[in-house]
Amino acid sequence: MQTSFSPEALADPAMRVSEEVIRKCVHCGFCTATCPTYVLLGDELDSPRGRIYLMKDMLENQREPSAEVVKHVDRCLSCLSCMTTCPSDVNYMHLVDNARAYIHQHYTRPRTDQFFRRLIASTLPYPKRFRRALTLARLAKPFTPLLRSIRALRPLAAMLELAPDGVPAQAVARSRRVPKPNGRVVLLQGCAEPVLRPQIRAATVRLLNRCGHDVILAQGEGCCGALVHHMGREVDALDAARRNIDAWVAEMDAGELNGIIVTASGCGTTIKSYGFLLRNDAAYADKAARVSAIAMDVSEYLARIDLPPFEPKGLAVAYHPACSLQHGQKVTEAPKRLLSDAGFVVRLPVEAHLCCGSAGTYNILQAEIATALGERKAANLDGLRTDVIATGNIGCATQIARFANAPVVHTVELLDWATGGPTPGGLEHIAREQNA
Repeated sequence: MQTSFSPEALADPAMRVSEEVIRKCVHCGFCTATCPTYVLLGDELDSPRGRIYLMKDMLENQREPSAEVVKHVDRCLSCLSCMTTCPSDVNYMHLVDNARAYIHQHYTRPRTDQFFRRLIASTLPYPKRFRRALTLARLAKPFTPLLRSIRALRPLAAMLELAPDGVPAQAVARSRRVPKPNGRVVLLQGCAEPVLRPQIRAATVRLLNRCGHDVILAQGEGCCGALVHHMGREVDALDAARRNIDAWVAEMDAGELNGIIVTASGCGTTIKSYGFLLRNDAAYADKAARVSAIAMDVSEYLARIDLPPFEPKGLAVAYHPACSLQHGQKVTEAPKRLLSDAGFVVRLPVEAHLCCGSAGTYNILQAEIATALGERKAANLDGLRTDVIATGNIGCATQIARFANAPVVHTVELLDWATGGPTPGGLEHIAREQNA
């Protein structure tokens, strides 16, 4: 695709990257077949190819973003399925991230939209605030139908629909050491995951300890920055990245570190991008690259080390590959192979490449599209007639659990169970039957 960015525009490193990405696009349209919003809506402007045209015009001409352009960019899930499909290696992620940052800087959103985006950015990345918000949400849930009927308040209705009926007890974060470790890792503590499902971190620590690994919870660490990054709040995202880099580099300098382990694949995709995001920061570029180089999804790491003997459970598992894992990180085989080796019968649904509609804050800000995608995903998973659904991302687990019939757990919970850990939530009846 030909471009005509001005020299002044190309002086901006982000614009140079955007121009390089756009030039790689050959208009082939392969991306349309795997784009969830195009598959659902059939609008060319809601396909990666269509959005590239819109973003090119906006960025190349330094235009003030129009409401129409913002609408279609906002509808993008950042699932990155298009990047898996693209034969020209177009890095759509870098382009849409820059477009969102540009929109955040140059577009004045309606006040209600501004309010909800600020509310999300100031709540979800902070576990204590998020926990308090969920407690309040229980009181407001009866008003959800009324809120849904008012267009401007639909994001609030979506928040209430996503909120669990009960907030799990707060887990105490502790590092776990073993007497003679054969490995030492940092485990990302996360923000939303430990509030919604603290059992995921507990299962991860148990399993890694069983593998003979020290598990460190780094002091000073916080949200990875993914949530605000995908809303175009680049300053906030980079501040989050720098804070975590400082915390993790301190652990790297304190002794050999085998990996920074991430159980939420959406976070993992962002952390693996720290080196790129901070490439122009003289103080952090090298440190960011060091962090990205050893960041790994938990399944990716477990596939590299020796695991304890498994106690096969004989269950059929529907595996949902999170977009951030299969498209963002290109980790596709490790989770399935681990589950299969543990004695589970693993089944993959049709349209496994399509997003479930979670996508960070998408199921709040684009609730109608997210619901349609969630229902479609759940129907495909339920069609496999399995005992349980496994995935590697808290957002996907929360979204799919709204619509699916089978219980939804994290992959690591099943692996922990198969190596001597407790029964994952929702599978107690199966454990009772097996022990009867």
